[in-house]
Amino acid sequence: MIRSLAIQPKKLKWILWSIVTLIFCLGSKAQAQQFPFEFWHEGKAILETGDTLRGKIKYDPQNDLIQLERNGKYETLTSRKVIFYEIFDAQLNNYRQFFALPYSPSGGYKTPAFFELLAEGKITLLSKESLEYRSSNAGFYYGTVSRLVLVHKYFLLKEDGSIERVTGSKNEFIDMMGSRSEEVRRYMKTNRLGLERKEEIGRVIGYYNSLFKK
Repeated sequence: MIRSLAIQPKKLKWILWSIVTLIFCLGSKAQAQQFPFEFWHEGKAILETGDTLRGKIKYDPQNDLIQLERNGKYETLTSRKVIFYEIFDAQLNNYRQFFALPYSPSGGYKTPAFFELLAEGKITLLSKESLEYRSSNAGFYYGTVSRLVLVHKYFLLKEDGSIERVTGSKNEFIDMMGSRSEEVRRYMKTNRLGLERKEEIGRVIGYYNSLFKK
């Protein structure tokens, strides 16, 4: 009886592999849900009235609003009331700045929207976060699964105040740098920087802008 219930080693190996794969997928999915906007950050907000409010901030990139907690009281502020806010992102160990700028994705009537400032100067680069479903392979038994991931979209702030969406591709950024592109490539190689992550993009564009400072 005991022998008839025994699992063959080969089959046991596949079962264990499947369990490990499932745990990995579930763990990855849970980790992916920990987005920066789900946390409270120390920061400040400057209102259109000129008032500066300090406290803990949680931002909502989907709806262009922030929540501010001060002395146990909570307040929700939209991009129509806030012209600027800054947070200290403990995960990145860095300050992040956001500005409310007039924008219309379709080119029609513009309304204030929050953009994160990544670099300012010859190229002023902005970013917005959004959530999108992306598919990935979860293994032989589970096939393709979809999960929410954080996506960064990039924009250029022009001298006339208009905002232009860019693809964010490496070639596009390099082409923007014209005759300084080789110099920037050397900087990227020396500092082992790519143009895939938001923080690296901001650093590279920041270096490019520094070449034009007197």
